Amino acid sequence: MGNGRPPKSRFRQGFAAVGLACYSVVVMLVTLSPAPLDRGYGRSVNRVLGVLHNHGVPQWFGYDKLEFSANILMFIPIGVLVTFLLPVRAWWLAVLLCPAMSVGIELTQAVALDARVATGRDVAANSFGALLGIVAAVAVTALVHRRDEKVVARALWERGLLHAGEGAAPAHTLRGFD
Repeated sequence: MGNGRPPKSRFRQGFAAVGLACYSVVVMLVTLSPAPLDRGYGRSVNRVLGVLHNHGVPQWFGYDKLEFSANILMFIPIGVLVTFLLPVRAWWLAVLLCPAMSVGIELTQAVALDARVATGRDVAANSFGALLGIVAAVAVTALVHRRDEKVVARALWERGLLHAGEGAAPAHTLRGFD
């Protein structure tokens, strides 16, 4: 490192790449299997809904709402992982990539899987879930960045390179941290 800066940690991107690869396999198995996963499980789904209704979930929350909610929940991790995989300043690309992934899934269902039904409603639910994940990832990244700035400022202050009340130090004062 010729500029004296410490090396950047790639843990976030590495974790996100492995997590996204593994989770994408699960999502693809769920969404691109030849037959819908709920086929043959109608009674079980109705039992789950019955339990939910008995515990205060309103009666209007039926199968369609359960499926919509499941689609939202399924794409929250996608939003988080895609956002963590991207460079911090390019987080906004996740807002484009995640819905594109959902559209790709739905198009594949429409073209190649006769037993599956592709809907814009699924794209909307998946996109909303991904957006929730993106917001969570951006918030976590900002909190970690803020914490890291405080840790670095404290370390610089302890070394006498930063005076109390000063903000983050210029990059050239970070020598010794690499």
